[in-house]
Amino acid sequence: MRRLAGFLLLLACPAFAQDPSLDEKSNAFLNRQAAELLTEIDRTAQTCPPQWPEPRERYLSLLLFDGLLHDRYAAFRPPVQAFFQRRITRVAEELEKPFSGKGARIWHLYNMAFIVRTAGATIAFDLVSGSSSGSASFALPPELMARLVRQCDALFISHWHKDHIDKAIARRFLAEGKPVVSPEQVWKGESLADSVTHLARDASRVHELPVSRGRKLRVVIFPGHQMKSTENNVTLVTTPEGLSFCQMGDQINEGNFTPDYAWIDEVWKQHKVDVLMPPCWTNEIERIVKGFRPKLVIPGHQNELGHPVDDRVPYWGDSSFLGLTYPQLKKSAYPLVTLTWGESVRYPLKR
Repeated sequence: MRRLAGFLLLLACPAFAQDPSLDEKSNAFLNRQAAELLTEIDRTAQTCPPQWPEPRERYLSLLLFDGLLHDRYAAFRPPVQAFFQRRITRVAEELEKPFSGKGARIWHLYNMAFIVRTAGATIAFDLVSGSSSGSASFALPPELMARLVRQCDALFISHWHKDHIDKAIARRFLAEGKPVVSPEQVWKGESLADSVTHLARDASRVHELPVSRGRKLRVVIFPGHQMKSTENNVTLVTTPEGLSFCQMGDQINEGNFTPDYAWIDEVWKQHKVDVLMPPCWTNEIERIVKGFRPKLVIPGHQNELGHPVDDRVPYWGDSSFLGLTYPQLKKSAYPLVTLTWGESVRYPLKR
């Protein structure tokens, strides 16, 4: 039961600006320390950007970020809030510039939120503001989210958990005439669900999804689950150029419930996957990657600040949690790039 609770429980953090167990001086010190550490993390990101293989200097910076975010009140600390807002503002600025060259650029925003841009399309997956952290001052403001939505052609939502969905964002997509695709469980029984596209969850079926300017995306919705009761769309999108990107939401089978491996193990036989974006904490992630055989893996869902501290899966992997094989995957031959908030990478990778 604890394992299931670790995924489903998003703690509503108390309405404190800082840690109530500490006095004012101690909280002020931790805020100054956070500011200093984040400055160094940002400097390292500039001199040692996302790449594969991952240089040790960058890995050590990720560990530093882990330590900072494993403060229960991280989302309530002003330096963390400012860092997050700056990083995502930079994403908006980058998206507002014309895309040049071949291939794609993939941005990781927060949790499982990714934006993928090619010359022919810009796709958003599980785009959220960060409000699941429980801190209104951490969450991205509506005007910044509007800038992101304006640059995207479609939104794909994996499932109904609040760290993956945002009504205001979905409504903004729909108001701009852009499709929002989700499982039927998302906003079921609410009027918003009537405007959302529900594509058949079938591993062998390719849908055509019209977007603006007469373009079409080819979409496969694999019938995934987070445990037994939650429908989790594992979405493979192929752009007009033929590049394919798959985001897995909170995909996990565990214990006696393992039906999804019947299609996971066979994906590579039917579909080409350029980039796979799985949750870093899913069990048997190495097996999943072998089933998709992507050319690049970009894990997500690290350090969701609305989770209990022991459920904020770190960049180093924590193999004892759920028996993760993430550390083994990082040591494998599969190209794997870790992105923190607001970072991006070009695909194909430059070696």
